[in-house]
Amino acid sequence: MATRLMLVEDDARLSSLIAEYLAAYEFEVAVVARGDEALARFHAFGPDVVVLDLMLPGMDGADVCRQLRALGGTPILVLTAREDDYDQVALLEHGADDFINKPVQPRVLLARLRALLRRAGPTAAGAVAGAAAGVPGAAAAAPGTLQFGALCIATSDRQVRWRGTPVVLSGSEYKLLLVLAEAAGTVLSRDALLKKLRGLEFDGMDRSVDNSISKLRRRFDDHDAERIKTVRGEGYLFSPSAWQ
Repeated sequence: MATRLMLVEDDARLSSLIAEYLAAYEFEVAVVARGDEALARFHAFGPDVVVLDLMLPGMDGADVCRQLRALGGTPILVLTAREDDYDQVALLEHGADDFINKPVQPRVLLARLRALLRRAGPTAAGAVAGAAAGVPGAAAAAPGTLQFGALCIATSDRQVRWRGTPVVLSGSEYKLLLVLAEAAGTVLSRDALLKKLRGLEFDGMDRSVDNSISKLRRRFDDHDAERIKTVRGEGYLFSPSAWQ
């Protein structure tokens, strides 16, 4: 299972480099470009580890570090261009578990992250314990819920939350979302979806599934069809790692 890492960094080139490198080592990276957006993203994403730059727009990295530390023991690795001993001690007092000086060497960063995660162990706050309800790619969640990044589906009361905000869905939209989510990572044909949703077989002409998919995508700002993918000639796929 991928390790969930939240990278708080406003340098788009550096964050892209780090995310691409760590993805090859089974890290799922969520990038936040502003300090004042880090707390909300932390709650929505539930990372196993945080990499945090100090110089950020919106809120200073030191203040972000203090806020995140107040939430629990999720490991925090700070990126800093400062080499003064006083500043480094201050970082640790703010709640950082470790720091690494810029410019960042990806291999060194990976080694430090692995060391942090080993020290934190399986009880680190925010750690993903396993698949919820046996659904591939779902994060551990309360009974009766499916959690994919910032998407939470409460099957007990048919409530859906996206990035912390309730999403109002029609009955058919909710059922379609649930069918897709329960088969996360698997391509479902139009025929399979029609049978599950309406008990009908696809006649090659019915566009109701395509129309419903389009409506569902709009509900979740999936304009590029990254969260609910179209697999040409096969059907649709709910991507469990895209709901950030």
